[in-house]
Amino acid sequence: MVDAPQTEEGWFALHDFRTVDWDAWRDAPERDRESALAEAESFLEHREALADADEGDSAVFSITGHKADLLFVHFRESLDELDRIERQFEGTTFAEYTEQSYSYVSVTEISGYTSPEYFEDPDSVDEGLRNYMEGKLTPEIPEDTYVSFYPMSKRRQPEQNWYDLSFEERAELMAGHGEVGKQYAGKISQVIASSVGLDDWEWGVTLFADDLTDVKDIVYEMRFDPASSKYGEFGDFYVGRRFPPEDLSAYMAGEEVPAPEDAHHDHGESEHSHGRGGHGDGHSHGDSDGHHDHGGDEDSESIRGELEDLDIYAGQPHGEDVYATVLYSEADVDELFEEVEGLRENFDHYGTHVKTAVYDGRKTDRAAVVSIWDTASAADTAAGFLSELPDVVSREGQGPSEGASRVGEESGFGTMGMFYETKPEHTDDFVEKFDTVADVLADMDGHFETDLMVNVEDDDDMFIASQWASKEDAMSFFRSDDFADTVDWGRDVLADRPRHVFLA
Repeated sequence: MVDAPQTEEGWFALHDFRTVDWDAWRDAPERDRESALAEAESFLEHREALADADEGDSAVFSITGHKADLLFVHFRESLDELDRIERQFEGTTFAEYTEQSYSYVSVTEISGYTSPEYFEDPDSVDEGLRNYMEGKLTPEIPEDTYVSFYPMSKRRQPEQNWYDLSFEERAELMAGHGEVGKQYAGKISQVIASSVGLDDWEWGVTLFADDLTDVKDIVYEMRFDPASSKYGEFGDFYVGRRFPPEDLSAYMAGEEVPAPEDAHHDHGESEHSHGRGGHGDGHSHGDSDGHHDHGGDEDSESIRGELEDLDIYAGQPHGEDVYATVLYSEADVDELFEEVEGLRENFDHYGTHVKTAVYDGRKTDRAAVVSIWDTASAADTAAGFLSELPDVVSREGQGPSEGASRVGEESGFGTMGMFYETKPEHTDDFVEKFDTVADVLADMDGHFETDLMVNVEDDDDMFIASQWASKEDAMSFFRSDDFADTVDWGRDVLADRPRHVFLA
């Protein structure tokens, strides 16, 4: 018997497609329409805010074409929760003007094709890859983006039976399939959910993108990959655009959605954010999801405040909140840079990409890969691809201005990733000053390691990774005269204000 890959399941998913009875809607009295819209908007806003669940996500999309008008997507921990949501919506007045034209039930899944050792010995798997895979089980829905949904199965014909192939053959085909997907890192977010035994097809695939042509391109290119060309069967495709629940009235009136910011009602902010819990912004992005550690948000703000009291800038790049990932690798720096450069070319197509660079350590054998993004969903997608870089030894995902990566089992507190851009004529002076400060650090209680890492493309761009036993140990240094003198000295040699991005 052919071996079946191990799988792990996460959240259950419901894709609820609705067509609107436009004749009945137009014939209804205005007060009935207004009441129905108010009730529906409240219902959908509560679903997105997760008012009735601990974890999950929901979103509303307009669907283009004849197959449906609206799509409600819900991710929840159990099928029972999805069943309750579906029945509660049917109880609204607005539902009387709609018909469920199609629906799809599935559960998010990862399989042993990607990383068999994840199932056999999870502790042996690189933290970045492990967190990335686990993040796939609890996906977030990107904001203000296009969606493409389709079901698919693997062929079971006499000469093209996926399930007759050996595990090794299937794993090789899936690896090639993944290589195609890597080319769209930062441009496409996807949710793969299994529907074996749950619906008519074997998987439901949901693609999110800011540019629909990226969806077309990735599906087109994958059609030429053997995993699809020989063994893939596809159902109907549905395409649409996300909009906030409070825009339902605009949608039903034939107006633009999402509504422009200067429209009669403001959609720029809401009481909840879209995404899964963990990024510290309400319902929030987090993955990470999720796989970013945001348990220390209060500590982050506390540290930033303390540093600012010491007249130390502790803001973010461009003065904005960002999401960042730092990985350390022991690979040859030239080899690592070549890999990163290939990914970065794709990242640069994405509007939320701030920066991805390789920094070579001066005192350690490690290099650091730093990737900074404006949104959590983009950072998540990039993190998954970056975690597959060669010889990665550790990785941390961070939310806005959060903790530096740990570099070693002893590390208890990563103070910050400090970015410095020096004036070219003072770069050597800065490096010499760092060596002097490093000697002071070496004798301080609670100090584990500090390294000055230099951007392999720009000698004037440096990243200092510092590890401490505790916050108190780190702050004792920042309060010291030595550090104050360094800050004052730096005002003359730096080309810009230092960017202290990652606070633990």
